[in-house]
Amino acid sequence: MEPVRLVRAVVILVVIFASGCGAHIPSGPALKMDQALLIFYNQLPQDMEVLYTSDYCYKCVYQRLVQVKANQQHVSAVISTKFTLSMQLESRKRNATLCRWSETYEEGGHYCVWIQKSDNSNNVTCIHTVDKRPHNSYMPILVAALSLAITALLFVAAPYVHRKCRTSKFAKAICCQKPQYSLDHDEAHAEDAEGSATKVKPTRLHSLDTFRGFALTVMVFVNYGGGGYWFFQHAPWNGLTVADLVMPWFVFIIGTSVVLAFRSMQRRGVGRLQLLHKITWRTVVLLMLGFCFLNYSPRDGPLSWSWLRIPGVLQRLAFTYFVLALLQTLCGHKENEEKAGQWWSPILDVTLYWPQWLIIILLETLWLCVTFLLPVPNCPTGYLGAGGIGDNGLYPNCTGGAAGYIDRWMFGDNMYRYPTCKEMYRTTQPFDPEGILGTINSIVMGFMGMQAGKIIVFYKGKSVHILCRFLVWAIILGISAAILSKCTRDEGFIPVNKNLWSLSYVTCMGCFSFLLLGGMYFICDIKGWWGGQPFIYPGMNSIFVYVGHSLLGFYFPFSWEMRFQASHWEWLFQSLWGTALWVIVAYLLYRKNFFLKI
Repeated sequence: MEPVRLVRAVVILVVIFASGCGAHIPSGPALKMDQALLIFYNQLPQDMEVLYTSDYCYKCVYQRLVQVKANQQHVSAVISTKFTLSMQLESRKRNATLCRWSETYEEGGHYCVWIQKSDNSNNVTCIHTVDKRPHNSYMPILVAALSLAITALLFVAAPYVHRKCRTSKFAKAICCQKPQYSLDHDEAHAEDAEGSATKVKPTRLHSLDTFRGFALTVMVFVNYGGGGYWFFQHAPWNGLTVADLVMPWFVFIIGTSVVLAFRSMQRRGVGRLQLLHKITWRTVVLLMLGFCFLNYSPRDGPLSWSWLRIPGVLQRLAFTYFVLALLQTLCGHKENEEKAGQWWSPILDVTLYWPQWLIIILLETLWLCVTFLLPVPNCPTGYLGAGGIGDNGLYPNCTGGAAGYIDRWMFGDNMYRYPTCKEMYRTTQPFDPEGILGTINSIVMGFMGMQAGKIIVFYKGKSVHILCRFLVWAIILGISAAILSKCTRDEGFIPVNKNLWSLSYVTCMGCFSFLLLGGMYFICDIKGWWGGQPFIYPGMNSIFVYVGHSLLGFYFPFSWEMRFQASHWEWLFQSLWGTALWVIVAYLLYRKNFFLKI
């Protein structure tokens, strides 16, 4: 019977491919980005039901995609191409699964599934064919990456040629940086007490402003949509995308800048009361900016107090800055008061600040205890899932576990209304990624940045020691993240999760931050190979750029109503265009010596 079955299957395939699955149907519906058309042909005398789930969705319940009538000509469905889909065909009459498959469909393609018997037995097969080839959805980003690379190469080569010819003022403006004050932490520089009166060395760390500007530029890009690519958007729940990287980097740099800035002010004789006044003022301004100006946009319609969001990005940054600044003001050291030669000398940057470490350990212990021990009604204790249809649909109203429960108890409906898990996990509970419990780990993330600042202070002039310390911290944090997550997305002790700002997420981002800051420190400040352009300009005016793009980002010329929504070309161009305009604005403000300070 095996040769007969083989011949029969070959004949069926030849007939299908020769006829073409779309030959008997009208053109499908207009597809948008990240969509494909799936057409089902049922050649059996019974009704069928097609169910699906995304492989990215953790233990999600299968959802109904389409019902296929008996001997029906065709039925089509629009499907998402962002992630791999698992599908199964079930018989409504027998209530049995007839076939299963897992497939990564590509954008713009038309796919056909032929449902038929494979032989004289009751075995059913689902044969896949392609009626319309998908287009290359990654071509726009490849072209954009190549264009940006060529542009960057030209900007690197042009100043070199002009400098050789000594005829270009533009090259001098680009390559010869004057020490300036950054906007967020205008005192954030390492002062050099030595040097002659006639020649003062600029000792500002360009790597700090470059790192801050790089994080901000990527943040603006992803806020403009990132070209519509899923990896430039936040992960649905667990896992990492490019969009999940930028805010921890920003928090890390806040911590580093706090150490350098407050050390500079303390060396100038600024008292604690003055520092407390400055901390309070800056915190209040950031809170008001976040709450009053960035809470909603004209697209939301008239403002309603019933849904006015209380948490937010600037609110979290403000509170994080406040706690870190208090730690540095009340528990910091003006100078290195310990003498070398003691057994703890190699870790003075840790031991001198043991009160700060004690507070941070207590905060992290609080996060762990609340997360894993707080009873949540109708939810398992220590739950870290998205709820909804995840975890086999057992905990539909438990989104975020203890973190979500505390925020809903505190804020009610005054929270973020469109959490990243809503679409994939079909959640109904509100969840705010800038909630209360996650702010604790935001402080821990900023404290890691403070540790980087202490290393720069204690080992000033010893570049090798600074880089080695950065590498050691990166290794320690990276190993911690690997252990906590078990190097998996969903199966770890504590999964990497930006929505929850989980401990593994913080240690993972701390590892990346030390590596990135160390690399920029080596390239910009030690070797001087790169002045940080163009990222250094938004890095020096980050509050202006962030608030500006949040308020004006949806107005022309930064964005417009897109007309070609079937591909990524226009959306990617708009995202790059809007981001580039803000970098240009930051550069013009830099040339005018304007830096927004709060």
